[in-house]
Amino acid sequence: MGEFTGRVVLITGASGGLGAAVTSAFADAGATVAAVSRAGTAAARGHFAVSADLTKPEQAAKAAEEVRARFGSIDALLHLVGGFEGGTPVAATADAVWRRMFDLNVDSAFYAMRAVLPAMLEAGRGRIVAIGSRTAVEPAAALGAYGASKAALVALVRTVALEAGRSGVTANVVLPSVIDTPPNRAANPGADFSRWVRPESIARLLLWLASDAAADVNGAVIPIYGRV
Repeated sequence: MGEFTGRVVLITGASGGLGAAVTSAFADAGATVAAVSRAGTAAARGHFAVSADLTKPEQAAKAAEEVRARFGSIDALLHLVGGFEGGTPVAATADAVWRRMFDLNVDSAFYAMRAVLPAMLEAGRGRIVAIGSRTAVEPAAALGAYGASKAALVALVRTVALEAGRSGVTANVVLPSVIDTPPNRAANPGADFSRWVRPESIARLLLWLASDAAADVNGAVIPIYGRV
């Protein structure tokens, strides 16, 4: 019996670069994993796959309802959905880039959290953990849209923590630096990959934040920067 046996964990962005490590970690811990992605394909065999574009409010609501209807509850939301785009200063940033970063990094989180919170609040328990970015607290030139969207995500999570904390629901955000995934390696072939954050390290942190042991951790903004 694992620590999460009997718990239903909804993981968004399950098919992304971080998704495989996180879904596997929770499944190994005994959780029932509902893996949400646009394609509706789970990152590992045996997970319940849910198809949803979480930048659309109606699809986020439908995904949460589908999971609750099948399993009876959602005990934790691990929000991994996000996107990266940069390379231009604010003065040259296109409207489409600005909107895309907020769609992926803020709107999706808002819709997902709003979809799971009412039932969690009613139950008096629940865990919400979102993946942010170091850039949220350490802005970088030419990453204005990305950094601003991740900073907004931090503000959203901390607001949820304030609103829900006394109910037994917690909300926290994790801030990785560059994650060691195949797409990031391909985009940065000359980098020292050993200094990057391993997906398995993030997964272990998310496991703890979603556990009963982290009941007193709420509204935390937690760096996980690798070997800096």
